[in-house]
Amino acid sequence: MLRILVALFTLGVSVQSIAHPLRLSLCEIEYTSNKQLLTIHLKLFLTDVNEAIVFDPYSKELAFCQPNESPKANEMLLDYLNQFFYVKANSKRVDLKIKSKKLSGEGENTALWVYFEYKHTPPLQSMEIKNAVFTDLFFDQNNIVYIHVDGKSKSLMLNKKTAVHELKF
Repeated sequence: MLRILVALFTLGVSVQSIAHPLRLSLCEIEYTSNKQLLTIHLKLFLTDVNEAIVFDPYSKELAFCQPNESPKANEMLLDYLNQFFYVKANSKRVDLKIKSKKLSGEGENTALWVYFEYKHTPPLQSMEIKNAVFTDLFFDQNNIVYIHVDGKSKSLMLNKKTAVHELKF
């Protein structure tokens, strides 16, 4: 089932059940000791981002990744994310600063990709992830998280009921 959900999300397909889209986000976290770099990629549906920040899924107010992007778009996005998303490396919360972002897809399936980087000196002994994005808006929101640490991978499904998970290395 998880593979089907990931495939649908990756392809940008929106599954409808009585006009209700699949509520899903994707997060990929990678840490490589030799580079001392922790990277985080978030893939969020743009309509969900707009709903969460300006309460209108079809708003053009923030205009992410457009020439007329609002000067406060990144700040508002980070304010929202900092309430519902974090990564802790060795019990220390990673300071989220947007490195880059891009849009992909079209219409209802437009996704906002947000990329973060964080320097972390080895060893990485633990990682705690909270991903409750959009669970304040949608009771059926699921957030898939892939973690890759020095070539070893783990996947998680976080939601309103189980929003936080800790890994030990």
